[in-house]
Amino acid sequence: MLRRRLYLQIYLTIIASLVLVVVLSAVLWDLVGRGRVDRDYLSAASNFVSLVLPPSEAPADEQSEMITRLGQDLDIDIRLFDSDGQEIAAHGDAAMPPPRKYGEPGWIRTRNGPVLSLVLPDGRWLVVDPHHNDGPGALVSLLLMLGLVAVCVGLAALPLVRRLTKRLEQLQRGVERIGEGDLSARVAVKGRDEIAQLAESFNNAAEKIEKLVGAHRLLLANASHELRTPLSRIRLGLEMSEGSPTPERRAALKQDIAELDALIDEILLMSRLDANERVDGSQCVDLVALAAEECVRYEEASLTGSAPDVPGDPRLLHRLLRNLLENAKKHGAPPVEVEIGCADGMATMIVRDQGAGIADKDRDKVFQPFYRASDRQNVKGYGLGLPLVRQIAEAHGGSVTLVDRAMERSAIRVSLPLARPD
Repeated sequence: MLRRRLYLQIYLTIIASLVLVVVLSAVLWDLVGRGRVDRDYLSAASNFVSLVLPPSEAPADEQSEMITRLGQDLDIDIRLFDSDGQEIAAHGDAAMPPPRKYGEPGWIRTRNGPVLSLVLPDGRWLVVDPHHNDGPGALVSLLLMLGLVAVCVGLAALPLVRRLTKRLEQLQRGVERIGEGDLSARVAVKGRDEIAQLAESFNNAAEKIEKLVGAHRLLLANASHELRTPLSRIRLGLEMSEGSPTPERRAALKQDIAELDALIDEILLMSRLDANERVDGSQCVDLVALAAEECVRYEEASLTGSAPDVPGDPRLLHRLLRNLLENAKKHGAPPVEVEIGCADGMATMIVRDQGAGIADKDRDKVFQPFYRASDRQNVKGYGLGLPLVRQIAEAHGGSVTLVDRAMERSAIRVSLPLARPD
């Protein structure tokens, strides 16, 4: 099946439009423009001829002599009639118009070609045969001229249309590469028009897809590794307790199952946040009340500051702050302080502790799933706390950053958009 290439469709549309313009221009010229110009020319020609010819009262021989002289000098056939339609003089064999056209000025078609009919101011009638039957008519000449213009414009438009659609074909190839599994496919952004914006949007979408798929692959690989540890401990505990399990063994098994359940819960939550980039913001959440509830759960945790409500999911925001407090408890040092404020239309929540903070070499990696610093390998946890904090913040239209060590040794700032007034 023949593919309908876009550049051919655009090009043929341009050519068809040019042809239509040519035809309409010629028709309008023939119906309106030429008639008006012909009337002006005919009036001037009639006045001029009446000045050259003897007056109507002059003898017929004198008028005939002047007609013969004009015919010879101009190489044309001429017939002169009086106001009653009687022939006065003639030179050559000028074709006669049809009877219904007698006495009518303008170009008149005859079997031998067009002739010019002039009505003089004194009522006489002049028929001129220019002997130009071999050449094209005025309408044909106009069509040829406009056709030549259309061909030139068409030839000039072809490379422009091809350049436009070539960039669309590059986008198509990029989409096909993405579909084939090459997530690194990108297209060149050329120009500043809508196609350039489309190419830029495609690159942004491809980058997000690549990051999302990469994160899922990493999550799957790390989850498979992390799930083996509690499962191995459960299996070993079951083997060792085949007889009569001790209370310590039962408690250890329950702890392993709870740990496994918590890990699966965090993995599922990360997957849901990846699938739904934004959360429902119809609820307004009081950050101060939310933070007060979470700080009560931890010793040596305090709350300061205030801020207006923020739109979001209370359950997820509870999880966000809980993970930050857990992170400060595991990797920092008490006391832990939660400071709430607002600036530039954003509510801010800073969680700081008195620990040494995150090393410079690890600051760009702490938000990656399952990442733990080399000096924190023995600390209980799976490295999903801060990645979940980032996902929850971004799902609410906010962000999470590490406070500069020059300002705060160990602090994390979360920014969330404030609720818009109705």
